[in-house]
Amino acid sequence: MIERYTLPEMGQLWTDTYKLKTWLQVEIAVCEAQAELGYIPKDAVEEIKAKANFDPQRVLEIEAEVRHDVIAFLTNVNEYVGDAGRYIHLGLTSSDVLDTALALQMVASLNLILEQLEDLIQAIRYQAQQHRNTVMVGRSHGIHAEPITFGFKLAGWLAEVLRNRERLINLRQSISVGKISGAVGTYANVDPRVEALSCQYLGLEPDLASTQVISRDRHAEFVQQLALLAASLERFSVEIRNLQRTDVLEVEEYFSKGQKGSSAMPHKRNPIRSERLTGMARIIRGYTVAALENVALWHERDISHSSVERVMLPDTCILTHFMLKETTDLIKNLLVYPDNMKRNMNVYGGVIFSQRVLLSLVEKGMMREEAYRVVQSCAHKAWNKEDGNFHDLISKDAQVTQYLSSEEIEKCFDPQHHLQNLDTIYQRLGI
Repeated sequence: MIERYTLPEMGQLWTDTYKLKTWLQVEIAVCEAQAELGYIPKDAVEEIKAKANFDPQRVLEIEAEVRHDVIAFLTNVNEYVGDAGRYIHLGLTSSDVLDTALALQMVASLNLILEQLEDLIQAIRYQAQQHRNTVMVGRSHGIHAEPITFGFKLAGWLAEVLRNRERLINLRQSISVGKISGAVGTYANVDPRVEALSCQYLGLEPDLASTQVISRDRHAEFVQQLALLAASLERFSVEIRNLQRTDVLEVEEYFSKGQKGSSAMPHKRNPIRSERLTGMARIIRGYTVAALENVALWHERDISHSSVERVMLPDTCILTHFMLKETTDLIKNLLVYPDNMKRNMNVYGGVIFSQRVLLSLVEKGMMREEAYRVVQSCAHKAWNKEDGNFHDLISKDAQVTQYLSSEEIEKCFDPQHHLQNLDTIYQRLGI
């Protein structure tokens, strides 16, 4: 991932140095397990732990000659360790190290993502509390529907990110697996107990049934769940973009002092962060295809997945983390305009209260089909007219006033009726 979208705490987890560090962590855990079970001398393990090290640049130099990254790594480590190095990688295949270490990287990345997700949850929760009673129009098909509150809209976002958090917590268990089972997963040259102990030391569980690799359905699930989270963030950003349109202008991204919106038009205040989030979600979603295609490997393993994962997993983790931070800052500093919400809600004389008028007429004895015809006629006469006023038309319609008093008509145009049961949602979410 390019530096522009890489936050340092996540970026460092996907450096070559960190990757090699996890490889060494796995190799040492296996040596400790081998020693615990009596397969290698314990003093050799102590010597390995004391001396083992690597130089990323030296590993690359060796790899240029041997054309094998794990062999290059082991060769470099043994340059530090000396004679005791003969016990490193005993009975293992490269994927034992690669896949188990990759699990450590994925878990570490997911922990950072979950940490940032908590910040987003708190940001949404706070804004939902602040705007619990900020009345605005709800929209369906992009068209005015009935009143809601901005806090209610945010409550829906909160519920969605809480579901994402639950999915990611479950995902962490799915990906926290290692394998130390040898060339085709049969434990021909390594005791299954070595795998169990090694994984225990590393905070992982042994894979139930590995081949030469951990099956890539786990990695596909990882990418898909992050893509689902990114899709949620995209949904929020698209909503902000729509609400920031000049003809709507109910919310707006924070525009800092000195910020410029356009090189040509000085008046512009563009929703650039929301647009950026939309684009990033597309990238992550695109990687789900590659992740799914990685599942079908030849027989017990080929390496067609390897080149994909070198790009896909760092990019997905780094972008998801960046998106979470960006969305958190966006929502924390969101500019909200209640007066514009009120203005938009009452356009054309409150046509959004048509259902209340309809139901009130039906309750008073008018046939529903007739009530619908009368109310729709008044609404369409007001619709898209500069001086259109649904309230006035309803108040003067003889068929309506035959059934409803002026007080009953006024009651139909009270937005509080639409908000009376919203406490149910807030209580469910603990807002």
